[in-house]
Amino acid sequence: MKICVVGAGAVGGWYAGLLAEAGHEVHCVTRSDYATIQQRGLVLRDTTGERTVKVASARPDTAAIGECDLIIIAAKATANSTLPPLIKPLVGPNSILLTLQNGMGNVETFASLLPDNRIVAGLCFVCINRTAAGVISNTMHGYVRMAAAEGGINPAVNLCVNVFREAGVECEAEPSLSAVLWKKLCWNIPFNGLAVAAGGLTTDQILANSELRQRALNLMNEVREAAERCGVPFSEKHIAKQFAVTEGMGAYRPSSLIDYQAGREVEVEALWGIPLRRGLHAGATMPELQKLKAEISAKLAQRCS
Repeated sequence: MKICVVGAGAVGGWYAGLLAEAGHEVHCVTRSDYATIQQRGLVLRDTTGERTVKVASARPDTAAIGECDLIIIAAKATANSTLPPLIKPLVGPNSILLTLQNGMGNVETFASLLPDNRIVAGLCFVCINRTAAGVISNTMHGYVRMAAAEGGINPAVNLCVNVFREAGVECEAEPSLSAVLWKKLCWNIPFNGLAVAAGGLTTDQILANSELRQRALNLMNEVREAAERCGVPFSEKHIAKQFAVTEGMGAYRPSSLIDYQAGREVEVEALWGIPLRRGLHAGATMPELQKLKAEISAKLAQRCS
């Protein structure tokens, strides 16, 4: 397949490398690392070691790439308003678009470019960081779950799942996008949020602090209630799993903490704003999330002052 990965940072860079290794023609679009990736390739690091993977091209824009079979959006949700014009030259009559982004409200961004049955959302339950230009470190391979932008599992979802599986990724299709979004937010809302609100803590420091650990649990329970109110309940076992997985991450810096400390825009709306509004609209009680969002907004305001 001819594949374009828009946003070849941590998550995008990792899967771009795996898909190129699997034999696909992979083009990377990235604002900062394109020259390094074009010249050297992507450096992929995990517990098995390190290897360098060449891609078909790496560019700062899409103008010279042309229509693609699969368009993967791995840019931060904060860039969504700028992405449709960038993506439009990649879209052909049979193109499929796959988002690999955190939070809610992402697939809606691309509804004007493709029909819903060719838009797929992928949620990555992983620990991946970009450590230098074109260098990606994966400390927990985890898994990817994919769902259609609208409706149940369809041919586009199955195609994306199969492409990722053939590249060595543990990947499954889900019948409901809303369900998988809330499940992913069960981790992202507390750990991305508390890492910033508490002043720059890694996940192990959050777990070691009894007050913050309790806040994380409270937030997860609010997410569970919101999911149930939205008709996509998940069990308490999923909450327990989030703590167990996080214990094994060590001193992990969530993506929002990395962005916050680097002075970049943080995905406030996608991770906390939209879920809060959707949860409240569905009748959930979410005082912990309201408090957390206010604390994050205050931290960002301080940084700007």
